Amino acid sequence: MASTRRAALGGMAAAALAAQAGAQPSWPNRPVTIVVPYAPGGGTDIFARALAEGMREAIGQTVVVENRAGANGVVGAEYVQRAPADGHMLMVATGAHVINRYSMPSIPFDPVKDFTLVSMLSGFPLVLAANARLPFGDIAGLIAAAKARPGTITFSSTEAATSYAGNSFARQAGISLIEVPYRGSGPQLNDLLAGHVPLGVTSTVAVLQHVASGAVKVLAVTSTRRSALLPQVPTMAEAGLADYEYNGWYGMYGPPGLPAPLVQRIFAAVQAALSRPAIGQRLQELGADLATLGPADFAGYLDRDNRRWAEAAAAGLITTAN
Repeated sequence: MASTRRAALGGMAAAALAAQAGAQPSWPNRPVTIVVPYAPGGGTDIFARALAEGMREAIGQTVVVENRAGANGVVGAEYVQRAPADGHMLMVATGAHVINRYSMPSIPFDPVKDFTLVSMLSGFPLVLAANARLPFGDIAGLIAAAKARPGTITFSSTEAATSYAGNSFARQAGISLIEVPYRGSGPQLNDLLAGHVPLGVTSTVAVLQHVASGAVKVLAVTSTRRSALLPQVPTMAEAGLADYEYNGWYGMYGPPGLPAPLVQRIFAAVQAALSRPAIGQRLQELGADLATLGPADFAGYLDRDNRRWAEAAAAGLITTAN
């Protein structure tokens, strides 16, 4: 059923691309760049490169991924925000793009109003992962170790969303963990694998290959239901944190002022890309939920997400970075 649905969506997206080509004949007339505002090798980078491969076939033009890491994604986002509004410069970012306004002293743009919203691409659970050589293998063991040695256990984060998820866990568990921030899940996982940092909050997309190799063990997922890809791993609620829940997501943005017909054409290309069986299967095997939202629905989702983080910040649940 899923493959039939993806094929139907792909056919509709291809038809939409053809119908809109007359309205927007100038796109694309050169390579399209998708900026990932995080380091190479992480979940967002993996997702964006698979998406770029599918879009390349859908639009008949080169689609390249460019990593511009720094300042929790702000460096790359500002680069895109200042780009010409012609559809040749896009961005794939996580929910941290929205949280940054509450977790950083100041940023040079409004993360919602100063971008054109193209599509919510995927939702995914985050995971609390541990180096396989650690003596504990579950949340109860981690909590016991942290209480026995307060302030000695570190966890790694990559941006505002994983920082929030990790610190929220520690707060609810009643333990003290020291946060070590990284510029992306690529370097984060390198250090987790090497044992330089014992714990990491990351995505299923980034960590799954390392779980399969046995180098990393996942202590819990942050969603309310277990992941189909990690059915043996409990949720945080099942591990004893009854009210804990958090899901990550990827979204596509463009510079401000993209014409609505062009936005629809780009969204159709996204749908066509993700409906390709090889691309969709690869991403689903990495834990990505490919229930995309179009520009209008994505705007509504972001509005609700923004209110959530505003309330969390007002309640003191988001720590402002220096």
